[in-house]
Amino acid sequence: MSTRTATHVIGTRDEWLAARLELLEAEKELTRRSDELAQKRQELPWVRIDKDYRLATEEGSASLADLFRGRSQLLVYHFMLGPDYAAGCTSCSSIADGFNGIAVHLANHDVMLTAVSSAPLPKLQAFKQRMGWTFPWASSHESDFQRDFSAHFTDEEQREGRIEYNYRREGRWQTMGSDHPVSQFARESGTDAATYIRERPGVSAFILEDGVVYHTYSTYARGLDAMWGMYQWLDRAPLGRNETGIWWKHHDRYLPAELRPEARSVEGRSDLPVQR
Repeated sequence: MSTRTATHVIGTRDEWLAARLELLEAEKELTRRSDELAQKRQELPWVRIDKDYRLATEEGSASLADLFRGRSQLLVYHFMLGPDYAAGCTSCSSIADGFNGIAVHLANHDVMLTAVSSAPLPKLQAFKQRMGWTFPWASSHESDFQRDFSAHFTDEEQREGRIEYNYRREGRWQTMGSDHPVSQFARESGTDAATYIRERPGVSAFILEDGVVYHTYSTYARGLDAMWGMYQWLDRAPLGRNETGIWWKHHDRYLPAELRPEARSVEGRSDLPVQR
């Protein structure tokens, strides 16, 4: 017979197994539905890209086709790091923390993964070095790429309520209190809330066929949850996401101040012993 503690039901192994088998059926149904949705994504019509986007990369000026780097498919993460940011968005950063490990596998499966932001390239390079990332990252500072794919908006659009994000139009900008999540994220990025929210996260997919680039898919907002690695693990932890507010940081901000990158020597190594 199961009992209840102050926080949860306590049962026998047989009771656990019965409940687990019931849950397994629901999980299998979700997996089957996810497979069906993936197929529907791939069946979307392709839209030819005729605009000549020029992006700044570490290798120099690049077209959208150049970002494929010899592959036929391209996945772009629209990373929130605007021209007036001092650091990348903490949420985008936590998602991007998983890119290093998977990018090499994708590249060897005919898929190139790159991030794109509207900040100038030197700002991206500095933040990339701070985070220890190696995946490609391009700047659209001199192009309309981020704007055209709903990842960057103007002050005028914001004030007049003309921002269309995640396939819907938003209302006019309303000032937010300092404790609002957007204001908290903005502080972590070294900017104000209005400036911060003019950048938006998303993923866009492209294919290169016979020298022509086609747009095949984009997703935004909660559509990015499946790519947020830490949440997939938390959803399987005993207490789930267990959130009462914003708890995540840039990964180097979990370190004591003396071990953070700004405290490191010119050679890029900490002059202090690493805590174990």
